[in-house]
Order: sequence, then C-alpha cells, then structure tokens
Amino acid sequence: MDALLQVSVDGFRFENGSGSCCKPRNNLESGNNLFPSFHEPQTQSSSPNDSPPSVCLDNSPVLKYINDMLMDEEDFVGESRDNLALQAAERSFYEILQQQSPESDHTTSSSSGDDPFFTSISTTTTSADSAALVSNGESHRKYRHRDDEEDDLETNRRNKQPAIFVSEMEELAVKFEHVLLVCKANQEEDESSITKQQSQQPNRVGRAKGSSNRSKTQKTNSVDLRSLLTQCAQAVASFDQRRAAEKLMEIRSHSSSSGDGTQRLAFYFADALEARITGNIAPPVSTPFPSSTTSMVDILKAYKLFVHTCSIYVTDYFAANKSIYELALKATTLHIVDFGVLYGFQWPCLLLALSKRPGGPPKLRVTGIELPQSGFRPSDRVEETGRRLKRFCDKFNVPFEFNFIAKKWESISLDEIVINPGETTVVNCIHRLQYTPDETVSLDSPRDTVLKLFRDINPDLFVFAEINGMYNSPFFMTRFREALFHFSSLFDMFDTTIQAEDEYKNRALLEKELLVRDAMSVISCEGAERFARPETYKQWRVRILRAGFKPATISKQIMKEAKEIVRKRYHRDFVIDSDNNWMLQGWKGRVIYAFSCWKPAEKLTYNHVSI
Repeated sequence: MDALLQVSVDGFRFENGSGSCCKPRNNLESGNNLFPSFHEPQTQSSSPNDSPPSVCLDNSPVLKYINDMLMDEEDFVGESRDNLALQAAERSFYEILQQQSPESDHTTSSSSGDDPFFTSISTTTTSADSAALVSNGESHRKYRHRDDEEDDLETNRRNKQPAIFVSEMEELAVKFEHVLLVCKANQEEDESSITKQQSQQPNRVGRAKGSSNRSKTQKTNSVDLRSLLTQCAQAVASFDQRRAAEKLMEIRSHSSSSGDGTQRLAFYFADALEARITGNIAPPVSTPFPSSTTSMVDILKAYKLFVHTCSIYVTDYFAANKSIYELALKATTLHIVDFGVLYGFQWPCLLLALSKRPGGPPKLRVTGIELPQSGFRPSDRVEETGRRLKRFCDKFNVPFEFNFIAKKWESISLDEIVINPGETTVVNCIHRLQYTPDETVSLDSPRDTVLKLFRDINPDLFVFAEINGMYNSPFFMTRFREALFHFSSLFDMFDTTIQAEDEYKNRALLEKELLVRDAMSVISCEGAERFARPETYKQWRVRILRAGFKPATISKQIMKEAKEIVRKRYHRDFVIDSDNNWMLQGWKGRVIYAFSCWKPAEKLTYNHVSI
C-alpha cells in the first residue's frame, strides 16, 4: 500500500503541500506514461496572418469537459464498488476463519449446539439473536470489543483518500480527454438547442414541476414564509427558545425541500436556525467545500446544472479568459497564478484559444493554489487538475508547466511562488476570496494578507470576481435579513430556470452543495466557524485599492460579447451591466456577482530588476 502512495512521477516534488509537475521537455512531450500520448491529428501552428480566435463565445468546452468527467467518474465508481464488495466479502470470510480459535469453539459448544461459524458472525445479527447465541458474558465482551475495533478501522479507512494504480490512471486519462476536439463540430447543434430553449422561456416563467407544484405555490401564497422566518430569527436572537420552537414548527408545516423556491428556502433556513439554537452543526456543512460523503459524480452533475441554468460562471470565465488572452497576444511565456484552481473548469476555453493564437501559442505556466484536503493526501485534487490540464495542452501543442501549492492562502509566502523574469504574469481569483477570514476574525486580517501577496507577485494583470453580498454583519439580525434577500433571489432564479425533469432531479443537490452551505454558515455560525464572509463590490474595491492596485478597464468588446452570451443563452431576467470598471451580474435587478480587472499602482522592482 505504501508503494502505491509513493508512486514516483517525473517532475513532482512533495514538500510542505506544494510541488510542481508537467514541466515540458525540449520536444514538448512529458516522457512519462502518466500523461499518455494521443493519436488524433495534431493541430497545426497558426500563421502570423491568421485571424485571432474567439475565446469562450460558447460554453460547450466546459460542458463537454464536465460530461467527460462524469462518464469517467461513473465508470470508475462502478468498478470501485465491485472491487470493494469483493474485498469486503474476502475480508469477512478471512475473519470468520481467524475467529475459529479453540477458545471460541469451547464458548460456542457450551452455549448451544449451533455451527461455530454462526457464533463468530453473531456481531452482525440483531441484538436478540446475539443474546440467544452468546450466553457467556466474557465471550460477548470479547466479540463486542473486536466489533468496535473493526468499526474504528472502517472509519479510518473511509477518511483516507483512495490510491489508484498507475495503469488504472492511464486508462482513465485516455477517456478524460475527448472533450475539446469536437467542440466546434457541435457548436451549431448547441446554438440550435439554445434557440429552441429561448423560444420556450416565456412559458417557463413561474412554472415548476407540473400541477403538484402549482398546488404547493397556492399553499405558499397563503402563508408568508419570509415573515415567519424573520420572526423565528428574532426569537432566536432574543434567546426566546419557546417562541423560536413554535415558529420553527409552523415553518416546517409549510416548507419542503422539494417544493417551490420559497418553500425550499424556508426549509433550509429553518435547518440553519435550528442548528443555531441547538449548536448541532454537522461537519459537512461547516466547511466551504462539498462534503466527503458526496460523490464526485453528484458534484459534477450539480455544477453542470448550475452552468446550464445560470449565466454567472460562464460570463465571468469568458471575461477573465478574454482579458488574459488579450494580454498574452505577444507574450512568449504566460504565467497564471490561479488562487482557487479546484477542478480547472475555467481553462479549457483559454487553452483552445491560445493554441490558435496568431504566430503560435506561448509557453504556459500555471501555479494552481488550493486549500489542503483532509486526509493523508492534501494536494491530491490540485495535482490531478494539473495532470488533466497537461493532457489538454499536449493535444493542442501548447508548451505547459504546472506547479501547485495546497495550504491556507494567508500562510503562503512569495518565495513559494516561482516567478521568472520576462514572463507575462496574471493572478486569477474567481469567486473564492470571500472564504478567506477578514479582520473580524483576526486583527491582522488574513484577507488583506492574501491581497498583499497578490500585489507582491507584481502581476501584469489581476483578474477578480466575487459575490456581491451584504450578509457579513457582526450583528445576527442584520446578517439574517440580508442573507434572506440574497438567497431568495437565487432560489427564485433556480425556480424559474430549472424545468426539465432530469435537471429537476439534481436541483436539491445543487442547492445543498452550492447554496445551502453558505447560508448555513451565515445563519448558524459565529466567529471563526462562520467561513462565508462576502462583501459588496464597492467594499472589495476599497480593499483592492488599499492593497496597491489600480483599476484596469474592461474592453468594450468584452462587455458587448458578455451581454450577448447572457441575452442569447439564458433567461431574460438575468441582468448584466457595468459600473466604474466593474462588470455586474444579477437576477431581476438585484446585483449578485461582480467582476473586475486590476493592475499594480506602481511597478515593483527587486534587486534593481523589474519583475
């Protein structure tokens, strides 16, 4: 087992949660079977006279990327379950044989005349059967102690990250990467489906899952659930537990996790209020990331549904990638320091565009930065993201190098980020900085520390996007009311845009993993336990200016194309506008997300050499 966990991979080093991989050789090939070669026709380098490619004008690369990951994960999960079932059966049989000691046989014969195998597995039967089969108290304690040890061992096994054979990873890698090669061939089909979907949108407004949902809506209209939630929150804030319990019961009777948007909002907010009263906050909802009990397949399905029904991520990724592409038009080396790289969903479109850049692609260096995972392999996810990006770059002949850091962002020093002279450097942080603690948690403000690190990197461009939220007040009721307004818009958005039966099945998972987690943090937690701490885009502006940046203008072409994406592909109630070098997105007039670009106010020099 240790040998599997310590597979030697060319180009990797594992020191303090950071490392590097995927460094290109002179022939631009990895030279390692972990990155298999592909036999599709290679794309030819663009000539200097070629016109610049469009960047992310359709989101099919991202959706196909997710589809591909889903197919791989479902196949792998199925195979893993079969293997685990076989291993469990073998282990159980082995344990049965081991338990046939003379002592156990003696105990069995003195208790009853049954088969000794039956006694050895009595710990898995009902309590009544156990009492009948094991009459000797000492023997019963022995088996119970053994069962407790097995439970502890099984718990530890579930907490470990799975180790995969290199040969299995090679097979998975081949299937992972059939993503971008067919993007353009299916673009017309995607646009046709989008047009058809738009023609149906007027009928979709206000409609949810058939007549049953209409009856639920009528039931909701007779009760003001938002008012009940506010009254319950006021009782919680004043420590009136009796009144709070009464209001919770009333809310429960009118809410549902499968109802309309208002009912679902009330259901989850009631859970958060109850958790605040009892202090029973489960670990899966006490962190900003999906729980370990949620499979990767379900996470990808939820993310795919979010991209399909909501314009936020697609538009922010487009604006970020197009801004980076314009900056790198003449660069020989492009270095992207991505704070919050996660699964790398942002980058397929940019990789495709760079491969078609007039004059050929630049060398691409990516430093992927993530928070550490729990368990023995804290950097496992970010490493796999690097390998996946490497395989994409191999397909499109883009020279590529990947470095990674997996630790708390405020503890990262500038020395850990390798920045080479002469390269075009970009700091990228999309929808993740709100999870870094601010000055209400620590006087030295980890959030400002991270922004200072962004500035010390001295990038040519800092690309930033974040939630526009006002539910970060230290006062509970103020925070609750703002969270109620914010999440009401999101639940209404999904209530309007999620209509297809197959999409509706994944809605609960989407809400639980991408929305409810933040709401639970804001309502039920205080102090350092409250990890979701959003700010308005005007507050972010003050912080970023104070860190030593100045605004960079978003080009009119980017704004025009972003508006076209929202207008052509998404519901008419999505809004997109600009304000003082910010691109703002929202729903029915409420600004929910904000995007901006920045440059250092002054160019820093180190050892009299401009970096």
